[in-house]
Amino acid sequence: MTVAAIAPHERISAAIRRACGRNPALVAFLTAGFPRRELFRTQLSAVAGVADVVEIGVPFTDPMADGLTIQRSSREALAQGVTLRWILDELAAMQAVNAPLLLMSYLNPLLAFGFAELAVAAEHARVAGFIVPDLPFDEGGELQRALEARGIALVQMATPVTTPERLAKVCGASRGFVYAVTMTGTTGKNVAVPDNVIAYLDRVRAVSPVPVCAGFGIRSREQVARLAGHVDGVVVGSALVEVLERGEDPAAWLRTLRPGAG
Repeated sequence: MTVAAIAPHERISAAIRRACGRNPALVAFLTAGFPRRELFRTQLSAVAGVADVVEIGVPFTDPMADGLTIQRSSREALAQGVTLRWILDELAAMQAVNAPLLLMSYLNPLLAFGFAELAVAAEHARVAGFIVPDLPFDEGGELQRALEARGIALVQMATPVTTPERLAKVCGASRGFVYAVTMTGTTGKNVAVPDNVIAYLDRVRAVSPVPVCAGFGIRSREQVARLAGHVDGVVVGSALVEVLERGEDPAAWLRTLRPGAG
């Protein structure tokens, strides 16, 4: 199979699997247009140069799954006029980056855009997948069909309270990877990764045909090392947004998360 023939969702899975042969893959999150809209392309390129997959947050007025850091970043990006259409136009206009790109969006902006038009625009912008935290698995059929027609992933989310029967369905339907939330609640908290979380992640990985990435509260190299062998990747969100907010080098900070980094 040539590179051109690989579906977008397969590029996500392949990038994660390539990386996790060494350590868990890094899925890096940034809010589009934060802290300044004019820096978006530069920051995205820098993050994509180190991360294995990049998750771009679409700012939203009520990001209910996100903690204070991402709430703040969404509010400031919206104040600068960042929209879903602006993000897709920016991605379409810039040179392709090294890492597969996903958009993390709440459902309302996607509904307003229109699922069919969204799939076309996402393909044109080289978006490989979507994460929609407020779209229940049982209600995602229409969006999933629109995206799958163009090979674009709809990443499903599992939580520690997902029942075994539902977990099998979620994992079977997910494309790109399964997002295994490490806790109930919102993003941004520091998670010590106790044994019961490790056992839960092992259960997810045992039934998933696609890679499994753990997210919510991942902030340190020690956490990444602790998760090695239990997940294929980790999602790093609030901590990276804080790095960008402080004006620090996101690529240099991401490198410190690799086990064995100096």
